[in-house]
Amino acid sequence: MEPALIFDLILLLTLISLAWLLLASTDLFRAVVLFIAFGLLLALAWVRLGAPDVALAEAAIGAGISGALLLIGLGQLGSSERDRCPVRPLTFLQHLSAPVLIGVIIPSVTVILLLELRQLQVVTSGQQGLVQNLLSISGSDHPVTAVLLNFRAWDTLLEKGVLLLALITIWSLDQARPRFENTDIPPLLSGFGQLLLPLLILFAGVLLWQGGYVPGGAFQAGALLTAAMLLATLSGYALPSRWTGVALRLVLVAGFLVFLAVAAITLLLRGEPLHYPQRLAGGLILLIEIVATLSVAAILSAALAGGHPVTNLPPAATPTTKIEDKS
Repeated sequence: MEPALIFDLILLLTLISLAWLLLASTDLFRAVVLFIAFGLLLALAWVRLGAPDVALAEAAIGAGISGALLLIGLGQLGSSERDRCPVRPLTFLQHLSAPVLIGVIIPSVTVILLLELRQLQVVTSGQQGLVQNLLSISGSDHPVTAVLLNFRAWDTLLEKGVLLLALITIWSLDQARPRFENTDIPPLLSGFGQLLLPLLILFAGVLLWQGGYVPGGAFQAGALLTAAMLLATLSGYALPSRWTGVALRLVLVAGFLVFLAVAAITLLLRGEPLHYPQRLAGGLILLIEIVATLSVAAILSAALAGGHPVTNLPPAATPTTKIEDKS
């Protein structure tokens, strides 16, 4: 047996085991940690499948941002709720479900899938040939970017809208809670933030730029900027209150509105939305990516705050006031 196949089998078994453990765990903190580990290993699985773009998004958003959201939500629970989930006695059907699932359903589905796979024709290229033929007029040298922002740009526009709707839902539920009880930030954490913040911003710019010809792009760069903002918050920095009003909302909607404006202009000029002129395709894609990166970073950071911003906090309660006094 080849070493690569052995590694893939071990990875598959580990993913299944982690999924089972996190679903069966009664300790919420342990379940969140297992979820983050599951997301990171799932990113590795995407790498093994030859999809580095999906792997980057999975590691950054599926594991990193989602894990941070779960940890923040866990921190807002009471101590009794945080320690463990409520345990209720199992009914007869619940006791019977596990043996039926393991002994009947899983083997049956496995056999059916194996029989179907034997009848399928092996497709190695898919639409790769068509994409490569049109790559020269797409405005990008990377096939994934060409598909996401040109050939199937409408789907990406809808994704930006869904992301914005998710934030609107979060903001409608509650207001953001202060992350600090005082302004005393450990010097080690503050120095660590000052060292890493410029590097994270630089790497986010690299990810954004290289998305035109290698794996990368707005979502990955935006997630990295979100990590930079989270680190800045933990290090004691925060946006001045005057930036949490109209200015913040403009950044949040800018990515979707610019994308929508490009769709409207191309519809008026060319009769089809997001059908770019060949000479302007590269510039339009770059414009959409830059604005989308800032919006994605702002949306994810605002989601991590846990609610809509509060601008009337007490003067000495948070690091925000401390920074405003300095300015």
